[in-house]
Amino acid sequence: MAKREAVPKHQQVYRALEREIRSGRWKAGERLPSEAELVGRFGASRITVGRAVRDLQRAGLVDRRAGSGTYVTRPRVPAGGLSFGLLIPDLGETEIFEPICQGMMASPLAGAHALLWGSVPGGSGAEVGRSKEERARELCRQYIERRVSGVFFAPLELTPAKDEVNRRIADSLDEAGIPVVLLDRTVLPYPERGRHDLVGIDNRRAGYVITEHLLRQGCRRLGFVGVRNAAATVDARESGYREALYRWALPHEASLARRLDPSEAAEVGAFMESERPDGIVCANDWTAARLMHALLGLGYRVPQDVRIVGIDDVDYARLLPVPLTTLRQPTREIGAAALGAMLERVAHADLPTRDILLQGELVVRRSCGGAG
Repeated sequence: MAKREAVPKHQQVYRALEREIRSGRWKAGERLPSEAELVGRFGASRITVGRAVRDLQRAGLVDRRAGSGTYVTRPRVPAGGLSFGLLIPDLGETEIFEPICQGMMASPLAGAHALLWGSVPGGSGAEVGRSKEERARELCRQYIERRVSGVFFAPLELTPAKDEVNRRIADSLDEAGIPVVLLDRTVLPYPERGRHDLVGIDNRRAGYVITEHLLRQGCRRLGFVGVRNAAATVDARESGYREALYRWALPHEASLARRLDPSEAAEVGAFMESERPDGIVCANDWTAARLMHALLGLGYRVPQDVRIVGIDDVDYARLLPVPLTTLRQPTREIGAAALGAMLERVAHADLPTRDILLQGELVVRRSCGGAG
């Protein structure tokens, strides 16, 4: 398997600033920090920072004014194009969404249209002071007021109020007559489906495939770990985990499937001592990374004492203390497919509700004990 090349420093700076601009940290018309300040922040040379800022300008994200500074621009909608809102409350927290959005923007279908990244009024300080639920509701109101042509919505997770907030947002957009395409996850808890198109991977199959990989490595006492208040995708992945055990004629013990804080050593230690798993299927790479650090801190060896796998293949998965075996999401392709689905939905409102599920790819590294 070919190794990925390191991302050049100027691209790292560009991506970080692009993410902050698109997530609304820097609103339209606001001045970015000076190049000298960015040099200090990123530990990069002035030449590197200058190149990143020039790339932002070429992408139409900023305007450089001689003697004044660099300012965030307002999104422009090309003549004859449609404007689509991106409502992704977990952008910056869940790593798959940035490349999904990049896939939308890179799609040949995107040329005539605009993707809008809403921001909370009052600047970044006001946004930080609001809860994730409040920010999501505010973005929903903005898109309704702007009468966007459609909204790409990645429902909230990791908050007790997520189900109610997600329903209210979806209902508000429906009442306003704005088409919705869901990214990665449904509005309703698994196995409920809802009435909106969904683009992502087959999470149940992903759970099955990654579990069966550990079974093929010789594991026979497999655990499943996810966090509390997770998205419906985690329930679907756990369902695939249980199906794999069934197909391999292994008993499913409810105590082996846990929702816990993978960063909390005491909680992880209690799980390991009581259940003695020889392998753990993690709901995603975020969970796997934190669980791995907790296990190593407790003196467990990976993969000698316990094998670990995840799902997503985020950038840091290969950089963990023990490189992580995982199921890679085709994130950019998901973005392109989501844009295509939205354009079809706008043109044909009476289409039946669709699940557009792309194929993931197993990436074998050392954490499962199956790679050299």
